[in-house]
Amino acid sequence: MRRGRRIAFDPGSVRIGVAVCDPDGILASPHEPVLADDGEALRDLIAEVEPIEIVIGLPRGLDGNEGAAAQAARSFALKIASAVDFPVRLVDERLSTVEAQRGFHDQGVSIRKSRGMIDSAAASVVLQHALDAEKSSGQPPGEVLP
Repeated sequence: MRRGRRIAFDPGSVRIGVAVCDPDGILASPHEPVLADDGEALRDLIAEVEPIEIVIGLPRGLDGNEGAAAQAARSFALKIASAVDFPVRLVDERLSTVEAQRGFHDQGVSIRKSRGMIDSAAASVVLQHALDAEKSSGQPPGEVLP
């Protein structure tokens, strides 16, 4: 397992969910989401975290196909990749939002009350899956963007 913090984004049209892991890559934690149109906040966050890579959720359909949301995520990821000098990875995020919503539901928090937190919880699910996959295989998962 590579040492270093990673940051994950779950891009949406209104908010970008954010998660960060510890320097040992053991645990992903939700972070305050960022407004989708606040590029300065994203740049500041990336500079603050000093990640070794960025993981971005790629919302594929259950059949594996990519729709409009996946294309929007790819576009977002390409913009980020062009602005940083370390890897940006697209990682399959099928059902991450469902898993995040289920977690809130299991805690007795309504979807309505958890709406602002779900995006970052979903980013945390994606990042944790990526960390676990790297631990088990020895290789970071996903598609590295140029």
